[in-house]
Amino acid sequence: MITEINKAWNWKEFNATEIIRTNEFGNVVFKTNKNEYWRVCPEEISCEKIAESESEFVRISTDIEFIEDWEMTNLVNIAKSELGELKENEKYCLKMPAVIGGEYEKSNLGKINFSELISICGDLGFQMKDLKDGQKIKLMTKN
Repeated sequence: MITEINKAWNWKEFNATEIIRTNEFGNVVFKTNKNEYWRVCPEEISCEKIAESESEFVRISTDIEFIEDWEMTNLVNIAKSELGELKENEKYCLKMPAVIGGEYEKSNLGKINFSELISICGDLGFQMKDLKDGQKIKLMTKN
């Protein structure tokens, strides 16, 4: 997964070196060669630095708001009941990401290969990186 993250998000100019954790919706916390902690959040098509150090990450990761956002308990329960359990290398996803109008509801839930999710997310993130809020767009996906 490190290779996929570095390939999909190379335009962010980091070098991911270690996966710290993943969740059932394909969110990934990883560490870089600069010992920074970053989070990929596919439903928001984002990859952001969340901590400058291990101690800062430990503090953040015990925050109740971070825990609730990370675990996505209600959405995971809905996805499991609608779509069944995940297979190996599979994650739940929003078919239409929230950042481009997708809703956090059962009709917008799906399953996807984890590597594909990271790749698509990075590609869309690159296409959207310079957009202003409310700007009209035409997204292109790779086949």
